[in-house]
Amino acid sequence: MKKKLFSLLGFLALVMLISCSKDEAKPKPVAGFTASKTAVLVGETIQFTNTSTDATSYAWSFGDGNTSTQASPSKAFDAAGTFTVSLVATGPGGSNSSSMDITVTAISIYFMDSSDEILGKLDLDANKTVTTVKDLAGMSGVGIAYDNVNNKIFFSDFYDADTPDGKIWKMNLDGTSPVAIVTGLLDPYGIALDVAGNKVYWTDDAGNVSRANLDGTSPELGLVTITDGWMRSIALDKANNKMYFYDVNAENLYVANLDGTNPTVLIPGVYGYLIFVDTVNGKIYFDDQNSGAAGKLRRANLDGTGIIDIDDTQSRIYGLDIDRDANKMYWTARDLGEIYRANLDGTGKEILKTGLSSPRGMFLKK
Repeated sequence: MKKKLFSLLGFLALVMLISCSKDEAKPKPVAGFTASKTAVLVGETIQFTNTSTDATSYAWSFGDGNTSTQASPSKAFDAAGTFTVSLVATGPGGSNSSSMDITVTAISIYFMDSSDEILGKLDLDANKTVTTVKDLAGMSGVGIAYDNVNNKIFFSDFYDADTPDGKIWKMNLDGTSPVAIVTGLLDPYGIALDVAGNKVYWTDDAGNVSRANLDGTSPELGLVTITDGWMRSIALDKANNKMYFYDVNAENLYVANLDGTNPTVLIPGVYGYLIFVDTVNGKIYFDDQNSGAAGKLRRANLDGTGIIDIDDTQSRIYGLDIDRDANKMYWTARDLGEIYRANLDGTGKEILKTGLSSPRGMFLKK
């Protein structure tokens, strides 16, 4: 009897030993994951891909109070900051964790709205909030440019459009301390800055491209003059010492040197309200309101060749800017009251805001 008891106890001990050995042999999980981007804008989606091994469940913490138990979740952050994203991977052999930091940047679009007579700011947060930076009653125009060195906004004012009393204004980024630095202009439209060269350029309805120092001194009126011209947008290519501008009366897009010499028709038979130069990629963006292409956003090489359609916006377009970090472009649609974002080739277009009155010129601010 004792032999049987000892045999049974020995058998049980062996089973327990084997069982414990099996438990000890179960590998401990190794947590790991990758992110499609580690630097994003507020509201931009990140795809996390789980690379953990020997795990059966997952617990994510995104650093903003939100969590997930999905294997490979996606996530968009609603506020700017640096967030530590952590993953705890759990399996039969225990748990293990991994983490990485995600940098989220806030971005705002400043835009002129001539119908509401405001300088507005669209914050690209979860709510897409629009606030009024400056009430422009009595001083409203379409062109706007940002001096990111001195945190100043420049804008054109054709409020009294039928008399030569247009102005170029300068003010702080928060809309305070507006100063009319140039006066006595006929219907000034486009505006562009050469901050390093201490110059502000603008176009007007008298066929002129003009410039002055950033404080309005030493004005050079009629740096370029096109007879019977109605000048609209202007953009500078400081890297190549060039400027581009529209004459919508003769329907031509011009290029000239920054000092106004050698004005030449670059693209004939087009007219519009937007010109934007992307010197990084050697491209020029412009809108074309002519018959057969009405309301199109187009792109060409800086020499005017290789014209392609980027978007059939079906609206007059006054403003466009590029976020270099994300390789995204943003633009306004005056007639539709909308602001868009897309890849630089026009794909992936999003409507960021609708229901605006008349968004015109714009710039991005991070």
